[in-house]
Formats: sequence, structure tokens, C-alpha cells
Amino acid sequence: MWNKEDEKYMQRCLELAQLGLGTAAPNPLVGSVIVHNGKIIGEGYHQKCGQAHAEVNAINSVKDQSLLKESTIYVNLEPCSHFGKTPPCADLIIEKKIPKVVIGCMDSFAKVAGKGIEKLKNAKCYVTVGVLEKESQDLNRRFFKFHEKKRPFIILKWAQTLDGFIDVKRDINITPDSNWITNNLSKMLVHKWRTEESAFMVGTNTARNDNPRLTVRDWNGRNPIRVVLDRNLSLSPNLHIFNSEAKTLIFNSLKSEILNNLEFVKISFDSNILISILEILYQKEIQSLVIEGGRILLESFITQKLWDEARVFTGNKYFYEGIKAPAFSGHLIANTMLDDSLLAVYDNLDI
Repeated sequence: MWNKEDEKYMQRCLELAQLGLGTAAPNPLVGSVIVHNGKIIGEGYHQKCGQAHAEVNAINSVKDQSLLKESTIYVNLEPCSHFGKTPPCADLIIEKKIPKVVIGCMDSFAKVAGKGIEKLKNAKCYVTVGVLEKESQDLNRRFFKFHEKKRPFIILKWAQTLDGFIDVKRDINITPDSNWITNNLSKMLVHKWRTEESAFMVGTNTARNDNPRLTVRDWNGRNPIRVVLDRNLSLSPNLHIFNSEAKTLIFNSLKSEILNNLEFVKISFDSNILISILEILYQKEIQSLVIEGGRILLESFITQKLWDEARVFTGNKYFYEGIKAPAFSGHLIANTMLDDSLLAVYDNLDI
């Protein structure tokens, strides 16, 4: 059984793990802490796919390696037991003779799935599993969903007015700011999300009407992969989404071709196009996908229950007429005020 001290160190693991958001994928978010006689002597996190895992970084940060034989290593996810791009972390823990291992949650990934814990126990390590288990599972919900469902973790995102509209009624008098609903703080948060999630997707109408960039400008970090649905390749090549700032996937019915950072992906529009798109994104190891709009695309994902989380902004504004926000059913998990805008986050309980 564990105590409050174990929870304190596991919470530190979770804090460290979050530093890998946007760079560790498609690997999980993992942090590790090494404690000797009630004092942290080493810590680390998985910084980037293909680089050293959290346990390796934590062990390497310990100045006096002789203390490892008398220490406890904490890690929010079960240490790996297989050879991937790096050697197994379970083997390193055993090699360093660390006697006690405290784990947040098991790894459901088939190549691990309890094998790391089993290897540690067979080597006579004292293993504790389940410290802050729910928090550990939630942190890596993208990773778990990706492997369990064979598709990206899907986040729906939109902004709506107090009277429930996501867009104004389009006419020749519309200006670029006519349909702006929230505020600069909300915009900054969305740009932060773009550094954390793998890809952002829009439909044909949104790309044409709003001309979004889907890049990071109000935060520091890398751009996500942009995904656009353009069945007949009718969108103007001069739109922002086709610029050179980020890799862009264009799903269409006409051609497959790669032109610099643009990849045209031909799919059949006679079958379930969302399933086809998600299968291709899974093959490309795109772990998370944010659906930015518009209503037709959002409702397509909602109708097929192909979503995991919804992030809905409500701005302090009325449109009185226009395009109604999508209707959906979800479990509210968080409410946050961002100046005069409200952000509500929902889980999908139907999957």
C-alpha cells in the first residue's frame, strides 16, 4: 500500500510528464522521480519521440549513482519491457539495482501490458502499482485511446454565442471580424492547444469562408499538422491553409500527390469518409485530432460518436441569426472563465 509521500512524488511525475505535451507523441507522456531517504535526487521526463525515456533521464540525472541501490523510483506509467527506438527501461532499473518501483498505472499498449511489471518483480524489485492511477490514466488518454481504438484521440472544438450560434449569416457585407465570438485570452489558449495536439482539421466551407491558418502565433511551440477536407479540390491554392508554414493533408476524391509540405490523399467518398480518414491518420501515427469546424464536419463526428472530448467556448455576444451550434450530449468535466468567455469541457460517455 502507498502513503501521502508516494502520492506527492507521483504528482511530481505527472507535472514533469506534462512538459512533453506536443513533443513526446506518439509516445506517452511520462515523468520519473528518484527518491533517497525522503529526498529527490533525480528526475526526468520523456522529451521527444526517439529520445531517452523518463526513467533513463531521471537515472542519468543522479550525481551519486551508488545511491540508486537504496532508492525508490517513481514513474506515472509502467516502464517499458521491449526494444523500440530505445532499450527497455525495466532492464535499466534492474541493471542499476533500484530496489523499489512505484508506478501510477499500467500501460495497455500490447508490447508492454504488464510485462514491465512482471520483469521487475521477477528481478526481486518491490513494485507498487496504482498511485494516482486515475490521474495517470487521464494524462495519457490520447495514447491509450490511440492504441485501443486504432484512431486518434478526437477533440471537438468550437465557439458559440450566448444565443447558440457559431457563425453569422453570411452575406456580401461580412467583414473578417464579423463572426469573432470570444476574446484574445481564448485565442491564446487555442494557440497553446495547437502546440500540444498532433493535428487540426477543418471542412471545405470553413477553409473557404474563414481562411484559417491553423498555425501557432500567440504561443511558443511547433505547428500541428493541418487536415482539410476538399472533395473536388475546389479550394483556392492561395488560402492560408496551403501555405508553407506547416504540413497539410488534403483529403479528396481526385488524386494522391506530395508537393513540398502539401500531401493530397485520395479517398473514396462512396463509403464512410470519416472512418477512412481516421484509419489513414492512425497509420501516420497522428495521436490526437482537433476538429475546428464547421458545423457540418462537427455534426458528422458527433452523429457517428467519433469524439472523445469537446471544448466549447461561449462568448459574451449575440448573433440573433446565423448558423446554430451543434447539438450533442456529453459529461461536463470542467468550466473555466476566460475574461468574459466561458470554456466548458465535456467527455463522451457513449464510447
